Amino acid sequence: TIADDIPSQACISANAHALARYSAICQEQGLVPIIEPEVLMNGNHDAARCYSVTAEILTATFAACEDQGVHIPGALLKPNMIIAGTDCADQISREEVARLTLKCLHENVPQNLPGIVFLSGGQSDEDATAHLNLMNSMDENPPWQLSYSYGRALQAAALQSWASGTPEDSQNSFSHRAKMNSLARSGDWNNTLEN
Repeated sequence: TIADDIPSQACISANAHALARYSAICQEQGLVPIIEPEVLMNGNHDAARCYSVTAEILTATFAACEDQGVHIPGALLKPNMIIAGTDCADQISREEVARLTLKCLHENVPQNLPGIVFLSGGQSDEDATAHLNLMNSMDENPPWQLSYSYGRALQAAALQSWASGTPEDSQNSFSHRAKMNSLARSGDWNNTLEN
């Protein structure tokens, strides 16, 4: 969570260390760690504050991973995107979310990391898809694969269909959402495909 005085440096350091230890233990056991230093959308912070907090957290997390001997080419990062808080009156465009997110990643994520799988973090289904698509369209040669590891943005429509329709409706909703995100993964999604 972001506020005027949080996250504290102690919080950032403790969480970076915990993520690095988790990652090292995963690799010791032959598993690929998914490093998830999520910055929540809750609050009234603007996108600039999200950017600065995310940058600080990414820097601390990768420094801790280096200290713990994490093999970065054998890990994945699951970050938030750069988005204003849900209660912020100054929301930014989809294009600006994609641009700022890419800028933050290029400045704070090692290039030898093989992949970044974004979390949706409370974004709408279509916003999460559009943001991923824009990033893959804007960055023609990123050092990492840019993909998704969505929970709510992948499942929300299917759960709604499950509650009000048939199992087939739910399956179709989930399949559609997965297809849209797959297209976004390659920069081939557009909102006309949603209808």
